[in-house]
Amino acid sequence: MKRSRVKALLSSTDFGSEVTVCGWVRTFRNNQFIALNDGTTVKPLQIVVDRENTDDGLLKRITTGAAIKVVGNLVESQGRGQTVEIEAKEVEILGDSDAEKYPLQPKKHSLEFLRQIHHLRFRTNTFGAIFRLRNSIAFAIHQFFNERGFVYMHSPIITGSDAEGAGEMFQITTLDLDNVPKTEDGKADYSQDFFGKMTNITVSGQLEAELGALAFGDVYTFGPTFRAENSNTSRHLAEFWMIEPEMAFSDIHDNMDNAEAMLKYVIKYCLEHHGDDLEFLEARLENEEKQKPANERSPMPLREKLQFILDNDFERLTYTEAIDILLASKPNKKKKFQFVIEGFGADLQSEHERYLVEKHFKKPVILIDYPKEIKAFYMRQNEDGKTVAAMDILFPGIGEIVGGSQREERLDKLEQRMEEMSIDKEEMDWFLDTRRFGTCQHAGYGLGFERLVQFITGMGNIRDVIPSPRYPGHCE
Repeated sequence: MKRSRVKALLSSTDFGSEVTVCGWVRTFRNNQFIALNDGTTVKPLQIVVDRENTDDGLLKRITTGAAIKVVGNLVESQGRGQTVEIEAKEVEILGDSDAEKYPLQPKKHSLEFLRQIHHLRFRTNTFGAIFRLRNSIAFAIHQFFNERGFVYMHSPIITGSDAEGAGEMFQITTLDLDNVPKTEDGKADYSQDFFGKMTNITVSGQLEAELGALAFGDVYTFGPTFRAENSNTSRHLAEFWMIEPEMAFSDIHDNMDNAEAMLKYVIKYCLEHHGDDLEFLEARLENEEKQKPANERSPMPLREKLQFILDNDFERLTYTEAIDILLASKPNKKKKFQFVIEGFGADLQSEHERYLVEKHFKKPVILIDYPKEIKAFYMRQNEDGKTVAAMDILFPGIGEIVGGSQREERLDKLEQRMEEMSIDKEEMDWFLDTRRFGTCQHAGYGLGFERLVQFITGMGNIRDVIPSPRYPGHCE
């Protein structure tokens, strides 16, 4: 018989029908009531076992973590907490679980403990909810761009370029590290390596996406990226996923419009399809934050925060205007900021971004026109000679969630900026070809996927929203 999913059965009214369900035992009470979960929902399905007519040996094998198959009748539940349950006719153990050794006992576990057994943490309510949402967020992103005619591109993971300027890179090699061949001047001879040159793992798919945009019009990449920064924080990973759209014939304003629409689309999709998961995560967050001082708690409950994004047009202002607001702010004047704002040119930190969103405007914020000294070489230079057409989108509780810009399409300006930043034009000649042959104005942005999953799930540590977190000293 075809198995039914727990999520579907919980909303079924086909009482009296015989069904088959498979899943993992969460709890088994009084040798009679099984709480079964199959990963499709945060809510368990109750199975009622006829303990008088069930073999004792089988009952002893129904333990927390065991995988079982149940055939029985779907009936209205007599107890509280659920509307349906299954009266079991047959229970088959598919995979035993030693109750004494199984790490996930039916009790509260700390997130730190669960990180140590991340190969099993999917089976908890918290991580079940997180990764169902992660799946839907990815689906909604693809759906958003597909509906708008974007071409999905797979940008390369192995790159011979170090010119993205987005951070330290992981080097890859097939050379024997115990006997590295050397050139005459004593340096590693990469001509003998697999690709015949030094190669790295990518920090961004943006430059390749630009190539696609200047042929297809609108494209996006969605893939893994890697940073070899020794950042052991709750906000950084060595391996994470990025969404990077690029749009031809578009300026900074088109860029902002698309990014705002995309974020709202994805959040709306999650609110419509994951009410139970979001309700559970909201309660989890509220319980966790009871231990924190009031000023460190989330500015609003999880679902209210998500609705807040949908209900507000994002405030748009220049970096210069933001600096003036921060200079005049009480936290800055009283030196309450960890990084006090001195004036134009300051690189805004998360505390400044959150002040603008949560205290000053009380809505999401898009900052544009940043000083060119703190931004990448490919961003379009504004006429003032000081700023570039860059944009950052700031969200409550998290600060920057999207970074992007209108790209510099003028060859002479781009080459001049590359010289100023000591970027090898010969190495980037392929990229410059896009400005030599049929260039046009274009724009794009990058969205850190895990940062968005963090925001939507309310999780405080980025290591809890990716299946196998990679960070300094950890690659289990």
